[in-house]
Amino acid sequence: MSEHNLEEFEYSRGDLRIRLKKPSAGIPMYSRPMGLPEIIVPGATERQAPGSQSGTAAAPEPRATEDLHLVKSPIVGTYYEAPSPGAEAFVKIGAHVESGQTLCIVEAMKLMNEIESDESGELVRIFVENGQPVEYGQPLYGIRPSRKR
Repeated sequence: MSEHNLEEFEYSRGDLRIRLKKPSAGIPMYSRPMGLPEIIVPGATERQAPGSQSGTAAAPEPRATEDLHLVKSPIVGTYYEAPSPGAEAFVKIGAHVESGQTLCIVEAMKLMNEIESDESGELVRIFVENGQPVEYGQPLYGIRPSRKR
């Protein structure tokens, strides 16, 4: 994108839609190994583990994301971590999740869509905040898959 001086690029074909956008000057950039895909969602923040302090003492994060399975939003809508306001969240960081287990709800056009895990393992990252709008294909969770023996 830099080579061709592009600020934004969008491609769609059938059900596939890819949108690339250069981050604005206000979004911090982190160095990462070359060749790994990255999805930048302006305004999205990663949630810290319960009990961790905000600010400089952030929760330890996995060194490499390539071993994490990403659960992505299958639709555009609003993310909800619990079945109703005031209820306990479906899952929390550090929890073991099973394939088929409900992780959250994405509301689209007044319909509540339960999003299920498609992988068993440990939930290590939550990429969105409760009540935040999400896009199609946006990562919601990072799961460290269970080792199969």
